Amino acid sequence: MEPPNYNFSVDELSKFYPGKKLEELLKEYPNSKIQSNNGGAIIRKFYVTHKQYKFPVLVQARAGVILDFYARLPAYFLHDVFHQSLINRYGKQNKYKKVEESAVYIWTKRSDFKIIYSGGCSITCYPVFLSIIGKAATVSGGFTPIIETMN
Repeated sequence: MEPPNYNFSVDELSKFYPGKKLEELLKEYPNSKIQSNNGGAIIRKFYVTHKQYKFPVLVQARAGVILDFYARLPAYFLHDVFHQSLINRYGKQNKYKKVEESAVYIWTKRSDFKIIYSGGCSITCYPVFLSIIGKAATVSGGFTPIIETMN
């Protein structure tokens, strides 16, 4: 039996990355819903679907440009597979913190965005979320990343 995320690639989330145009997402996902509109920064909820999975992705944009996103990943994805795909794409994380059965991995080496990934374990290990925050947007101010809003 193959794992449920055997054909999921981190590249499938690249269309949500900071700096991309929101307009392109709206064409591909016409059923997205506005979750909040605060000071010109709009948060929209999109659903990534495939025959084996469906999960929400919250995207924050201002002036039609994506600032950050937060994806709540399916619990039946395998943590080892997903984490390794992030390492293959971005190299080893440079920050790591484990508290009991949950861990957070952070990549800050890139000049254009910061990556935060969380995984947890019970009987098996599974991904919890992936958040990518544009560094240019955080430097310019007036912007709170979705992950901080959710805390």
